[in-house]
Amino acid sequence: MSSGDVTSFRARRRVPLGFLASLSVFLLFAAGCSGSESAQEEAPTQPEGTEASQGAEEASAQPNILFVLTDDLDYASVQQMPEIGSLLAKEGLSFEQAFVSHPVCCPSRATILTGLYDHNHDVISNNYPSGGFEKFVEEGHEENSIAVGLQEEGYQTAFFGKYLNGYPGGDPTHVPPGWDEWYGKLDGQKLYDYSINENGEEVSYGSEEGDFFTDVLSGQATDFVGRAAPEDQPFFAYVAPTAPHGPATPAERHEGAFAEEEVPRPPSYDEEDVSDKPSPISGAERITEEEASDVDDYHRQRLESMLAVDEMVASLVEELEAAGELENTYIFFTSDNGWQQGEHRIRSGKNRTYEESARVPLFVRGPGVPAGSQVQKLTLNTDFAPTFAELAGASFPADGRSLTPLLRGEEPSSSWRSSVLLEKLPQEDTSEEEKGKGKAKGKGKAKGKEGKTGAGGVPKAGVGGETAFEAVRTETHKYVEYDNGETELYDLEADPYELESIHESADPTLVEDLKAKLEALKSCSEEGCREAEDAP
Repeated sequence: MSSGDVTSFRARRRVPLGFLASLSVFLLFAAGCSGSESAQEEAPTQPEGTEASQGAEEASAQPNILFVLTDDLDYASVQQMPEIGSLLAKEGLSFEQAFVSHPVCCPSRATILTGLYDHNHDVISNNYPSGGFEKFVEEGHEENSIAVGLQEEGYQTAFFGKYLNGYPGGDPTHVPPGWDEWYGKLDGQKLYDYSINENGEEVSYGSEEGDFFTDVLSGQATDFVGRAAPEDQPFFAYVAPTAPHGPATPAERHEGAFAEEEVPRPPSYDEEDVSDKPSPISGAERITEEEASDVDDYHRQRLESMLAVDEMVASLVEELEAAGELENTYIFFTSDNGWQQGEHRIRSGKNRTYEESARVPLFVRGPGVPAGSQVQKLTLNTDFAPTFAELAGASFPADGRSLTPLLRGEEPSSSWRSSVLLEKLPQEDTSEEEKGKGKAKGKGKAKGKEGKTGAGGVPKAGVGGETAFEAVRTETHKYVEYDNGETELYDLEADPYELESIHESADPTLVEDLKAKLEALKSCSEEGCREAEDAP
C-alpha cells in the first residue's frame, strides 16, 4: 500500500477501516487477474503440494502483532534453536535474504521503530551525540514511532526488554509515548543484578536463579499476552531479549548444553588471503589456535544463552494457542544485526558490510502465511514499521515497504526491490563496539583470557575499528565505498563467501552501474528510496 493510498499515521488522521478493506479486496482481485507466469515463479517457495491458502485462516480486520527482536543473533546460530525452528520457521515463512542497513544495535533499532534509513533518522551510532537513546529523543522520533501509530489505530501496545542504547538517559522512570504497558530494561546488558522500569516504577532484581533476565522477560511478556489475547482490542507486543549479546550468560539450567559445539568454519573463516580486503582487515594476522578456542568458547556461550529465548518463544505460542488467538496473531522473529566469529579473520563483532554481519534471520508466522515456505527477495529492517501499519489497516511514511504481499504468498502489485543500502556514516564518537565491551557484565561465564577476550569472554576482534562505509547490496553483487577511499566489490553468485574482491578487475560498466545505484540510495527518502531500490 503506497503512501498515497491512505492517510499516514504521522498525519494524525484515521482512515475508515471499511474503506481500507474494500481497497484491499480490489487490489487483491486486480493482482490476481493480472498475475503472469513469471510472477508465479517468483512467489515464495512452498513445500510440494502445499497451497498458500491451505490451512490458513483470514485475519480479523486488525490482527495481533508479536515482534521478537534478539540482540546480535546471526543467521547460522538460530538454526540450532529447536522451538524457534519448529514453531516459527516450519509453521511460517523464512526470509532468506533479510538484512539490516546498519548492522549495530541502536541505529538498527531506530530504523525498526521509524522505518527510516540512518541518513534520515540520524541516529548513526550507539552513543550520544551522534546516536543512542538521547539522540533518538532529540530527533523527535519517540512521538512518531510505529508504537504511537499503532496505539492511535486502537492497538494495546506493550514493550519488554532492551530499548535503545543509553536508555533511560538519567530518568529510570521514563516511559516513551505510544506504549500502554512498559517493561524497559535498565543497566545495559546485565542479566543479574539489574533493574526494569515497570510502567514508570524502577524494580530491582538480584542474583538468584529466578532473577535471570531472559526468564523474567519471558514471564512478563507471556503474562501480557495471556491478559491481552482474550480482549476484543488487538495488541502489539515488542519483546526484546538481550541474548545472545555479550556477556551471553546462559540460564543455569542451560550451561554446558553446547559443550561440544564449534563455531562454523566456512571458507571465509580465518580467510587465507585478505590482501584484497580494505584496511585494517588486510593487515590482520591469521587466527591462532588459542584465539580459535576463544571463538569456539564464546560461540557456545551464545548458543546456550539463546536457549532461554527459545523457551520463551514456545511459552508465547502456547499462551496464544490457549487463548484461541494463535491463528489471529502475526509473530515476527528477527535480530538487530548479525555477528562475525572468525570470518575474514575478524574474531568477533558486527558493524561491517559482510554477510555475517548484515544478514539476519527473519521468520514470520500468522494468518494466511504459508507454512514451511521461503522467500528469496531482499528485505530490510526499514520494512517492519510499514508492514505493521498495513496489517493494522493503515499506512506509515517510511523508506521501507510492507512485506504483507510476501507474507500471504502473493506477488507484489508493483516491482520488488533489486537492491538495498548498507551504511555506517562518519561520526566523531570512538567505536561503539569498543565502548560497549567494558559495560558487559553479568553472572556466570564472564571470565576471559587476559589480552585475548574482553568482558564476558567476548573474543577481541583482532582488527582495528570499523571504517565508515556506504554500500549497495543487490541480488547478485555487493559494492562498498569506505570513508577512507577504499572500495570492495563481490560477485555474490560466484563468490558467496566474499573471498575475492573484484573492484580492480570487474567490468567497468558493472562498476559504474553499481556506483549509480549507490549514489541514488545515499540521500533517498520515502518513495524516493523505493524507486532507487527498484531500479533495474
